[in-house]
Amino acid sequence: MKFDNALLRRENACPPIWMMRQAGRYQQSYRSMKKSWTFEQMCKLPGLATDVAMLPINEFDFDVAILFSDILFHLEGLGLPLTFSPGPKFELHLDEDNWVNYKDVNKAIDFLKFQSKAIKQTRDKLGSKKALVGFVGGPWTILNYALGDKKASDDFKHMYLKTVLVPLLRASIKKQLEAGADCVMIFDSGLKNIRKKYFDNEYCELLKELQSAGTTAYYSRTLPNNSLQKVIDVDFAGIGIDSNQDLNKTLQKVSKGFVQGNFDETLLLIDSQKTLEKEIHKWLETIEDTTGWVCGLGHGILKETPPKNVSLFVKTVRNYFD
Repeated sequence: MKFDNALLRRENACPPIWMMRQAGRYQQSYRSMKKSWTFEQMCKLPGLATDVAMLPINEFDFDVAILFSDILFHLEGLGLPLTFSPGPKFELHLDEDNWVNYKDVNKAIDFLKFQSKAIKQTRDKLGSKKALVGFVGGPWTILNYALGDKKASDDFKHMYLKTVLVPLLRASIKKQLEAGADCVMIFDSGLKNIRKKYFDNEYCELLKELQSAGTTAYYSRTLPNNSLQKVIDVDFAGIGIDSNQDLNKTLQKVSKGFVQGNFDETLLLIDSQKTLEKEIHKWLETIEDTTGWVCGLGHGILKETPPKNVSLFVKTVRNYFD
């Protein structure tokens, strides 16, 4: 399996290709499903979640499928009322007075059983040559959603992270791996309000607790300045990097696991396929050593992306290495 080779830093003739948000609104097949089912149904009914996860595999032949779900279901499992209309909305938010009502990790894990069922069913449909990645949100990102606009002390935030969210996410990662995920990605998109000193000295210690759950990887496009090395030092099984980071330098720095990225996702909006193909070639020619590389974007596929450009990306990359 190409993904296993990248994970174990073995030679790949062609790197595995996988894009964040590869199942989504840019696909006609996804939009067709949305006419019959709500987003929550597509996530929580394992058969539907499997069908959605398989859409980009069937259409573009990616090497990796991703669990179709949402990072905020962990908060719903803790008891915070969540709806999507169309984006996520919480009827109430966490604070320093009510948090004791939203700390039952076992209750949340029981609620999240639909994710494990979806992973098992997706694994069965994928076959042996494709990998399956599960995911959770980063603890700080999830905490931001839980708090909303409410203010909270630094001590409270750290306490809730350490005693509730990190144990919950760690248990969830283990459940996803047990269900058949080859790796679980931690997506930490909401770090803009985290202090660098806290991230480097305390938050990365919390990330180590998640890393110890098994084969985990980490991605954030909003890392504090010069904190990438701190993430590398956590010793994850893989990391994702944004298009503004140096792929070659990162591949050289990482001695264990994969590096996923990092073609600029906005370039996939280019109208001219000839121009786009040139941009992809120009990017590929800069990559010196592909050991441990998982080919993809700096961030997720944009909803306006033409599917033909996604097909061109996959074809161009494979033709380049074959």
